[in-house]
Amino acid sequence: MQAEERQQEILRRARADGRVDVMNLADEFAVTSETIRRDLTVLERAGTVRRVYGGAVAVGRPPVDPVLSARDSLMTTEKERIAKAALAEVPDEGAIIIDAGSTTGRLAEILPADRELTVIVNSLPLAVLLAPSANLTVILLGGRIRRSTFATVDDWLLQPLSQMYVDAAFMGAGGLSLERGLTTPDPGEASVKAAMMGAARRSILLADHTKVGNDSLARFGSLADVDLLVTDAGLDDGAAAAIGLAGPRVLRA
Repeated sequence: MQAEERQQEILRRARADGRVDVMNLADEFAVTSETIRRDLTVLERAGTVRRVYGGAVAVGRPPVDPVLSARDSLMTTEKERIAKAALAEVPDEGAIIIDAGSTTGRLAEILPADRELTVIVNSLPLAVLLAPSANLTVILLGGRIRRSTFATVDDWLLQPLSQMYVDAAFMGAGGLSLERGLTTPDPGEASVKAAMMGAARRSILLADHTKVGNDSLARFGSLADVDLLVTDAGLDDGAAAAIGLAGPRVLRA
């Protein structure tokens, strides 16, 4: 079992039982107690458990806005699969938007160097990552920088986005549900995400299955606004079918 799979199982047990014990988990997974403690540290940084003497307790929902580094350390295998599947939706030439986020960042990392693309981003890390590529024209949208994600947000971005029309927008979300649609913790970011989708011929949402059924503070669209949801195999058949009926095609990588 890979570390990410073990951590997700530990989190599932913590939520089901309220508490997990280091020594019991070490025995069950046939790993050392130090390995389990490292797993619990990863989960605690993501805000899903709280360390206590001898183990950890579930803290319910994740924090309102976990920092990018914490989110980037979870579901890494799933995020890489999602990014690889989404790569098939990137045109050979033209213009695309890549939204700030840990899963969309995986897509930016694997963009082919031989494609003539204009890539519009609202993320300092993504701009730095993509700028050295000779065939890419990178446009960084300016605005307030969110310390948790290094995304640029707020109304500063809305005017330039209103003048753009791109082939595809590759979007992230804090949560998605049938009831609330697409949500994110920051209202300033929500307005930017909505403008990004409005500037695109196609909107492609990259989100692992743990985002499904979660709602954050600010809504930026409905499932009907999404052309394609690229997620992972952890999304069950019933949820995939319900999302598909709401609008987007669902691809489980």
